Amino acid sequence: MRAARSRFIAAAFDHDQVPTIACFNKATASLGVSFDRLIAALQTFVDDYFVPVWGTPAKLLKTTTFRKGAWAMAFLDDADVAHALGYHDLTPDGLPLSKVFVKTTLTVGQKVSVTACHELAEMLVDPAINLCATGPNTVFYAYETADAVEEVEFTIRGIAMSDFVYPAWFEGFRKANSAQFDYAKRVKRPFQILPGGYMSVFKNGRWTQVFGSAGKARRFRREDRRGHRSTYRGKAHRMRPSRPAR
Repeated sequence: MRAARSRFIAAAFDHDQVPTIACFNKATASLGVSFDRLIAALQTFVDDYFVPVWGTPAKLLKTTTFRKGAWAMAFLDDADVAHALGYHDLTPDGLPLSKVFVKTTLTVGQKVSVTACHELAEMLVDPAINLCATGPNTVFYAYETADAVEEVEFTIRGIAMSDFVYPAWFEGFRKANSAQFDYAKRVKRPFQILPGGYMSVFKNGRWTQVFGSAGKARRFRREDRRGHRSTYRGKAHRMRPSRPAR
């Protein structure tokens, strides 16, 4: 039996437009912070921390469901709830959709605010989940801005946010310590993965993961990864719009 071929997701979104992102909370579990404060902190993260580095502005808008013409960030208990509600890979309009699984995040001892910040940072840079950079040994690295540093955090008005890498992280020609490679200044060279991080890479004809430590690899394999961005790269996948809200 022939092995199924991996393929890249074919999609693109207009980076010249400043997207509005409809943010709504359908989770029953506690976020650990009020939704109003969380969205305000995420907007500050975008405006004051992320845009000066990546140039990808966005307007976050608190809503109760999808908004016509807007991207979306949905807070849900877990992947089972997302499936039951008909939340798939895109908004009903076919625009980017990020899902934050609250119960899943809390089960592995992580903060919901950090996960939300992580997902937001990655959606802004690669909304179609199809960008790559050539790394060491001509291995393709997914263009994900938070995975390599995902267990490092900082705070905005007392709310934990995710560290993120800078464009220099993907530039293999740079020498160690020659540029800033992440916000928290933990990374010293291009394509370095911190002990709590990982990256999706394409080699030998398929997508797989590389880890910053054996401990991270063990934690990763215990997690419920359904609905995570990394799973879209691991198999042939046609992105589906969500069902319109009733």
